[in-house]
Order: sequence, then C-alpha cells, then structure tokens
Amino acid sequence: MTFDLTRRGMIAGAAISVPALGSIPSWAADKPQFAPVSSVLNGRVFGPDAPPNVFPDPDILALDPDAGIFVGHSSIVRLKTGFQWAEGPAWSGEGQYVVFSDVAGDVQYRYIWETGEITPFRRQSFNSNGNTFDFEGRQISAQHYLRRVVRWEHDGSMSVIADNYNGQPLNSPNDIAVHKDGSIWFTDPYYGSLLQEGHPDDGPGPLDPKGLASNRIGNGSAGIMGSRHQLRPPSIYRVDPSGRIDVVLEGKPGLVPNGIAFSPDYTKVYFVWGANIDVAEVKGGGIVGQRVFSDGMVDGVKCGFDGHRVDVAGNVWSGSTSVPGYMGVTVWNPAGKLIGRIRLPETCANLCFCGPKRDWLWMCASQSVYLVRVGIQGAAPG
Repeated sequence: MTFDLTRRGMIAGAAISVPALGSIPSWAADKPQFAPVSSVLNGRVFGPDAPPNVFPDPDILALDPDAGIFVGHSSIVRLKTGFQWAEGPAWSGEGQYVVFSDVAGDVQYRYIWETGEITPFRRQSFNSNGNTFDFEGRQISAQHYLRRVVRWEHDGSMSVIADNYNGQPLNSPNDIAVHKDGSIWFTDPYYGSLLQEGHPDDGPGPLDPKGLASNRIGNGSAGIMGSRHQLRPPSIYRVDPSGRIDVVLEGKPGLVPNGIAFSPDYTKVYFVWGANIDVAEVKGGGIVGQRVFSDGMVDGVKCGFDGHRVDVAGNVWSGSTSVPGYMGVTVWNPAGKLIGRIRLPETCANLCFCGPKRDWLWMCASQSVYLVRVGIQGAAPG
C-alpha cells in the first residue's frame, strides 16, 4: 500500500488512523525519543495558556550542532490559530511584515513586525497560495482561483505576470521564486481545482473525475478564463523579463511540482517533484542535471514536502507533512544530509525567513502560524 504524504493527501486520507499526539508511534517505539514533558510527543500546549518555555526547546532538534542553524535560547511560539489552511508566507524587508495566505479562507494576512498584529491584508485574495517579493520589493502572488501569477506594483496597481501558456489556461500556480536575472519561476500543480481551494473545473477534471463540483455555485466563476480545464501537464514555468513564458520542466503522472527556491548564488534550483525534493543546475533559462536532493526519509518515516526556503549557507528548510512527532520542519545541508528538525503539533506546509535580521523562521502549519528565532539568516529576497 502506498500513501500520499502531501498535506492534501493526508487530509484526504483522514480515515487512516494516526497515533494520538501523546503517544509514541509504533514505528518509532524502538528508537530513542528525547521527549520531556514540554515536547509535542507528550502533548505540549501552545498558545497563551501554555506553561513557561524551557531552553533549549525540546522540539528543536539540532542533529548537526556544528551547522549552527539553531540558537539555544529561542523557543517555538504559536502566534495565532483558527485559519482554514495557512500557506505561502513571505517577508517584506522594506515593509517589515510577513504576508501569508489562508488559501481556503480566501484571505491574505499580514503580520506587522513592529506591533505583532496579524490583520487581514487582501480580502478577497482569489485563493492565493504562494507569495514572494522581488528584488525591487514588490509582492508576487499565485492565485488559485483565477489561475494566474500577479505582481503588486509600488503605486498599488496589479500586473498579471502569467495566466496562460500558448493560449491555454494554467492549472493553479502554487509557489514562486525570483531569480537575480529578473525572471520569475513558478510551479503549476492541479490543487486549485479543489472545491475549497479555488476554481473547480467545468465538468470532469484531474481532482474531480466525475465532474460533480459546480463552479456556478457560490463564487460565480463560470465564464471566466479557464472554467473548462485544458489538461495542461502540471509544470514548472519561467517568465523571462521580456514577458515570454517557457516551460522549464513538464510534469508526468505522479510527478507534480510544488515548492520552489534557488540556492543563495542562484546557480541551483530546488523544487518539490512528486514525493521528493529535486535539485538541478540553472543554465540558459532552463535546468540541467536534475536529480533527487532528498527523499524525506527520517528515522524510517516518510516526511512529505510542500514549500521550502534556503538559508545563506545553502541549507534547505522544508515544511514537513507527516505524522505526529515528524510534522514541522526538516533542514537539509547542501549535500542533502538532514541536519535539523523542528517538531510542530500540525502539518507544516510552508515557511520563510523573516525579521529585521532575517534570522527568524515563520511557519505556516495547517490552522496556525508559528515563529522561532534561528541561528542563521535566510537568503533574500522573499
């Protein structure tokens, strides 16, 4: 039996039983578990009623202390909960805020660093998912509902970066990364055609094979471009500074792209490809040498991947969609070796580095958002 360990697969497969949060999973029973009372493995409480933090935080696991990616006096803080599905955080260095999406809630939120407030930023967001900022400080968003990538200009206007390829509507742009050459790269899986995440197809589609979902109910999307799914392969695209859109990598059955990020020197690109993170060299507006970077196996447990970011040392920080004790964040060095983990009580979809020194980690995890200070800076921008 195979399991879809993407976060959507975990939700869809909710009937598959998982162990209670306060118990050690059977497949880890024979493995050493550092789990003091304050650990998520023993029902750690987050939020305003939580007991005082302890240092070092028992759910921050430095598997390679020499890597220097964590600090001993920082603890995981849950800032807010109650979202429908938190995704796509990005840091505005100029504005000093984190923007993130509640995809199913159809709202973008902003966390204002100076005050610690979380307020609605854009409502309706058109089921926006991934966000980033370019080298000029402009926000770029992937909108599931309208199947497009947009950029917010300094004067407050909005520009459409991509909404079709050779006249065919996109599926649902998901995650975005900007390259120093001025190009914008984005992934385009199928997830936005889910009823709760965007724009259902008009008739049968990849995620609604019987065509039961009506896009005429509720949001009135019938008639907009792309109401009829064009069955484009889920692909990775590159938008040239001239506006030309090229396919970087075309998906195949079982190989769907998701998160994407560049190495600090922009010579490599890391992207979720099916169940793994792959890496390839960036060359001539395309990629060469594609290979598996990480299969997500930790202690014999498959940790699914969603979004990721890269720090200044080239380490890849990825959200982990798995089971209790392995949900949260995994950190991989440039050679693909696991060097650290952050355990959370919820599946973590996406993350970003933030803060005035870019040395805090923001984590969008299911219904909640979390923050922790780390020992290294994230690569800019976004």
